[in-house]
Amino acid sequence: MFKKLLIAVVALSVIIGGLYLIKNAQGRAAASMGGFTPQPISVTTAIVEEHDWKPTIDAIGSLAAIRGVTVSAEVAGVISTIQFDSGQTVNEGDLLVELDTSSERAQLKAAVAQTRLAKIRLDRAAELRSKNTVAQSELDTAEAENSEAQAQVENLESIIEKKRIRAPFAGRLGLRQVDLGQYLTSGAGIVSLQSADPILLDFSLPQQRISDLSVGMPIEISTDAFPDETFHGTLTAIAPEISVVTRTLSLQATFDNAENRLLPGMFARAQVILDETEPSLILPATSVLFAPYGDSVFLVEEKDGGKFAMQKFIRIKTNRGDYVSIESGLEAGDVVVSTGGFKLRNGVPVVEKNEFALESELSPNPEDS
Repeated sequence: MFKKLLIAVVALSVIIGGLYLIKNAQGRAAASMGGFTPQPISVTTAIVEEHDWKPTIDAIGSLAAIRGVTVSAEVAGVISTIQFDSGQTVNEGDLLVELDTSSERAQLKAAVAQTRLAKIRLDRAAELRSKNTVAQSELDTAEAENSEAQAQVENLESIIEKKRIRAPFAGRLGLRQVDLGQYLTSGAGIVSLQSADPILLDFSLPQQRISDLSVGMPIEISTDAFPDETFHGTLTAIAPEISVVTRTLSLQATFDNAENRLLPGMFARAQVILDETEPSLILPATSVLFAPYGDSVFLVEEKDGGKFAMQKFIRIKTNRGDYVSIESGLEAGDVVVSTGGFKLRNGVPVVEKNEFALESELSPNPEDS
């Protein structure tokens, strides 16, 4: 028993001694590195500037064609000819679909013949009446029969023309919804036709904004389809009433769309640019480190002959182009890290490499857009 206890005491002494030697070695190593200075991190910088920036009203809207319909059949019939392809661009009046008119054409021939006969009877009755050979009632009957025959011809010609379905306006067709030989009922859809140049933006704003709005104000929109591009338009219509359900005002803006890049139904983020201007502190959007707990930037401060990064939390007011407007947290003239901030932490030394800085613009127009 005593021998086992002695072995345990010796083993414990060895363990404690080993731990002491390890800690002692770590302490000496830390002491020897006390004068170590980390290498500065390369970043680009920008200066916070005061800029007369026109305030904006943000909104979300949906794009709509200036004219858009689903072309349909006015009368029933069997499709005998299809004269278009899906996605085709057409002009006003172009023939799209023709329904079978063989029955109507046969009836038209009979009606034309009946019209000729009615005209002959009318001429004969008029001649006899001029000689006072027949009563006036016979002439009136002949005139009525002639008018009825002509009306029947016009009715059949109208039905035949309605079976020749044409584009009501110039635009771009959607996907074909019918096939050759298919029987169409009255009102059945054939193909979507959209005219999207110019294109409209439908959106709404709270009723408190009524006094800020007027027709002709400039509007900018961006879409997920073209995230790096801004489209410019004009406010063209303001609804005359407020929605009693949402208490919002419906508005409409118009945008040029010659290349048909914007499509009806697209979601868009809009900014109504107000007339007055207000001073704003702006900096490149690349400077901001966005986080759930708060947005921040790294200030570049000079201390002890070097430059160091210090994190500063900010509040963003709005954004435009490649810049953001700051509501609080910075002052004009502050130097902030514009790129490379993700590598930094408080107090690390930095070195400016502004020859590699990206150029920021209020109205960017990328060459590849």
